[in-house]
Amino acid sequence: MSRLNELRLISRVAQMYHIEGRRQAEIAQHLRLSQATVSRMLKRAEAEDIVRTSVIPPVGTYSELEGALRQKFDLPEAIVVECSEDRDGAIMARIGEAAAHLLEITLSPGEIVGVSSWSQTIFKMVENIHPQKSAHVKYVVQTLGGMGDPSVQTHATQLTTRLARLTGAEPKLLPVQGVTTSREARLLMQSDPFVRETMDLFGSITLAIVGIGAVEPSELLARSGNIFSSRELADLAEAGAVGDISLRFFDKDGKPVKTPLDDRVIGLPLEDLARVDRVIALAGGAKKTAAISGALRVGVIDMLVTDKFTAQRLIDV
Repeated sequence: MSRLNELRLISRVAQMYHIEGRRQAEIAQHLRLSQATVSRMLKRAEAEDIVRTSVIPPVGTYSELEGALRQKFDLPEAIVVECSEDRDGAIMARIGEAAAHLLEITLSPGEIVGVSSWSQTIFKMVENIHPQKSAHVKYVVQTLGGMGDPSVQTHATQLTTRLARLTGAEPKLLPVQGVTTSREARLLMQSDPFVRETMDLFGSITLAIVGIGAVEPSELLARSGNIFSSRELADLAEAGAVGDISLRFFDKDGKPVKTPLDDRVIGLPLEDLARVDRVIALAGGAKKTAAISGALRVGVIDMLVTDKFTAQRLIDV
């Protein structure tokens, strides 16, 4: 009976604290116990299963899908957003909204943010960010060359400069092509002082925001001119590539697909991305399922923001 009496008192302490909303000091005085004893009893209440914690996810959130993604891909965090249509435009809009909210509440003063410039989903994120009054970022660094077709080149520049303005940062642009004609051309362009200044910041990036691309480029990237030829893309696919992060390709198992084409890209390599403290990937859509699956196995992504349709496909793959 002594144990039962002990549990009865623990139960009463738990009731007063969790249901009646009394403070520990008040409970201690009321029951003539020390506050340390009350604290120990509250811990015992959990250990004895007298107090159980229930988390009831709100409608429109997908904790089970998020948990399944974390487990399957050994992913630190995942955000799965509600989306009414399994359509690229709707998916990008919803992911962008969720990523904007995430960024607003997690940015720290002095951060150096790296951002991939040719992503429509990241652009949607930037469109939804409110001006930050407190968490002033130091730099927003463009991590993939932004020059290209003049009709779409402003996209890359606007994305970087607008994010910098909203976060109180100084923009650091890469005013060169993302894909050069040769290794020699890349080396020549990288010798430009302004380009070198931006690339020198790659090793200091504290937060990288990246998109995930399929081997077949997005409409925006294709129009920019920052892509390889059809023959080169076919060679990448034959080599096992399923997708890319900033034009750095990988296979279905997350292993980098190294080809001479790497020597023509001006941007952040996967090895440097792996050293960034926090990497957030924004991606969704049926065409990108294989690419996202491979990207999550590369081992550089700390958080994926995706939609419920893509999340289910990733789990079912």
